[in-house]
Amino acid sequence: MAQSKEMTSGPSLPLILNFTLPLLMGNLLQQTYSLVDAAIVGKFLGIHSLAAVGASTSVIFLILGFCNGCCGGFGIPVAQKFGARDYVTMRRYVVVSLKLAGVISLFLAVTTSLLCAFILCTMQTPENIFSEAYSYLLITFIGIPCTFYYNLLSSIIRALGDSKTPFWFLLFATVLNILLDVICIIFFGWGVAGAAVATVFSQGLSAILCYRYMYRKFEILQTTPSDRRFRFDLARQLLGIGVPMGLQFSITAIGSIMLQSANNALGTACVAAFTAAIRVKMVFLCALESLGMAMATYCGQNYGAGRPERILMGIKSATILALSYAAAVAALIWSFSEPFILLFIDPSEVEVIEKAVLYLHVNISFFSLLGMLCILRYSIQGAGYTTLAMFSGVAEMIARILAGVVAVPLWGFLGVCFGDPLAWLFACLFLFPAFTYVYRRLREIVGKERQ
Repeated sequence: MAQSKEMTSGPSLPLILNFTLPLLMGNLLQQTYSLVDAAIVGKFLGIHSLAAVGASTSVIFLILGFCNGCCGGFGIPVAQKFGARDYVTMRRYVVVSLKLAGVISLFLAVTTSLLCAFILCTMQTPENIFSEAYSYLLITFIGIPCTFYYNLLSSIIRALGDSKTPFWFLLFATVLNILLDVICIIFFGWGVAGAAVATVFSQGLSAILCYRYMYRKFEILQTTPSDRRFRFDLARQLLGIGVPMGLQFSITAIGSIMLQSANNALGTACVAAFTAAIRVKMVFLCALESLGMAMATYCGQNYGAGRPERILMGIKSATILALSYAAAVAALIWSFSEPFILLFIDPSEVEVIEKAVLYLHVNISFFSLLGMLCILRYSIQGAGYTTLAMFSGVAEMIARILAGVVAVPLWGFLGVCFGDPLAWLFACLFLFPAFTYVYRRLREIVGKERQ
């Protein structure tokens, strides 16, 4: 049987680090999807096809970010009940979340597919890449249920303290995705549509395998007929936590869409540079995102166990890890940014390479801000205050809109480069006092329960 793991006792730093590492490997594998797609598309299909894949990056983040946020939110009550050792309610949360996922993902898939062309027109997608961008975006939207279920199942397993199992299924899916990329793009000649098909199919198969494993190997998830009933009270609680988390990602993405629309208007070279650079940035961002996800589970379990003092201890440990990582990555990228970009861009595309390197240098220099954003936001969410955390997304949205409306017209692509760092700063200015408030509330609640 697979083993669940509590993080409610023992030194926080090794617990968080050990839980983060499998998450990091999994996130890196997810980014490998994007890297392989972009590398094969850029090298075999050319700059225009690479720009087509990247033209809708922010829209994909808007929709899939909402899905992933909901999935993470659905896992929080599971982690809290696991920490409290209330396994009956925990199982019922799992059952209800799986049913909600079916309804939400199907609705999103149908709605976004119908609006696909409208979205690309609104984003000022250049005409010479519109057709390919439409194919890539449409297939990605059709595959939303595959992405939703994989992320939900992974979130549930992580809530039980197991961050390793989702990694192995994702490893399988990544290898399959690489093989399908080669087959669909190079041998079948499906172009950028082939890259989207490969990713959706791989994630769907990974979700199926993850589901079968979860119910066969985790004894505490074995349900009774009573557990399998749909419970509206639990559904409301799950939606109350999951939807704000999803909206936080979507609100953040609205600002990204505004910023990317401004970048799209600068021409194909800027779109291609942004596409290549953001793929590299996302690889290095994975560690901070994984650390944040670990903190959500850590805080959820310790909140459920009535131990708020361990949450603050975890914040301090995670901050040490994040700042150390940010310094190391900054040194690496400033030294080797061009070789990373050349993985996607032909050396003859001098203008594109220069712009992509500039984007990396600016963004990586502010990773310490991003680290604190991930730690504080996910910790607040893990404690159940997802609506409060959502407002950090509003702060990010405002910053990116300001960059798109003011900075890009003034400074061109340099304004695009500073869009994300400005958003991270705005979010952190909100999150520091927000976490202080949440921590005080947790101590008050636990104090009353102990009296």
